[in-house]
Amino acid sequence: MFTKDTLTGKNILVTGGGSGLGKAMALKFAELGANVAICGRSQDKLDKTAEELKAFGNKVATYSVDVRDYEAVGEMFDKLSEELGEINGLVNNAAGNFLSASEDLSPNAFNSVVGIVLNGTFNCTQQFGKRLIDAGSPGSVINIVTTYTETGSAFVLPSACAKAGVLAMTNSLAYEWGEYNIRLNSIAPGPFPTKGAWSRLMPDPKVEERYKALIPLKRYGEHVELANLAAFLMSDLSAYMTGENVVIDGGERLKSGQFNFITQAAPRSQLKKMFQMMKPGGK
Repeated sequence: MFTKDTLTGKNILVTGGGSGLGKAMALKFAELGANVAICGRSQDKLDKTAEELKAFGNKVATYSVDVRDYEAVGEMFDKLSEELGEINGLVNNAAGNFLSASEDLSPNAFNSVVGIVLNGTFNCTQQFGKRLIDAGSPGSVINIVTTYTETGSAFVLPSACAKAGVLAMTNSLAYEWGEYNIRLNSIAPGPFPTKGAWSRLMPDPKVEERYKALIPLKRYGEHVELANLAAFLMSDLSAYMTGENVVIDGGERLKSGQFNFITQAAPRSQLKKMFQMMKPGGK
């Protein structure tokens, strides 16, 4: 359904675009003709991904930023617009997540995830939207949420709270900014293993094996499958879609909260020990 010029004329920023699903989406956008900017906190990752993006022959830009810093995000949009032209597509993909018994969460741990996911998405979305509104230009936003935004999920309370807020933001702005021809949609991925996230979210190979068995399609998602969906939502092929949350999870959501199954995998005391060992430097 796509051609090499499907996204020609789009200047798209992907937050958290240096690795994982962000990188997969950025590569797909570039393949389909877009100029692509990626941001994140690791300049080394951004530089390596930028080299791959340049192979498609379009403009590429990188920017190291903490999306929790509103003013820094504004400076980023100004700089990227100078390099690529007006940014008219945004994917809010930057996130943080880890497993923890909720009674063991510190306020700092909770705030860290909410700061990146919810506040960071607001910062990027408002800075993006204000510039388009002032210019009278159309645009498109894709927010990456989760399959448990509506159900919640055990052991990922900060993420569940933050992503639910992002979904509410998506729907609110889809209506409010419709008159400006700015579309907002969200994607709720199920299990798409990435090196960074998977090490924090799968406590044990036996637990992972049980998890996969609960997915109706009996497999994990391929990064390109999510990237294809994002390309469709970013393109003019979906020009009449806004305020939509598209789930891509192999049917996994039908068993409810994504990590609820872990409650049955081992005694809670053992789970807490596993969660602790998964933390950086955990013992």
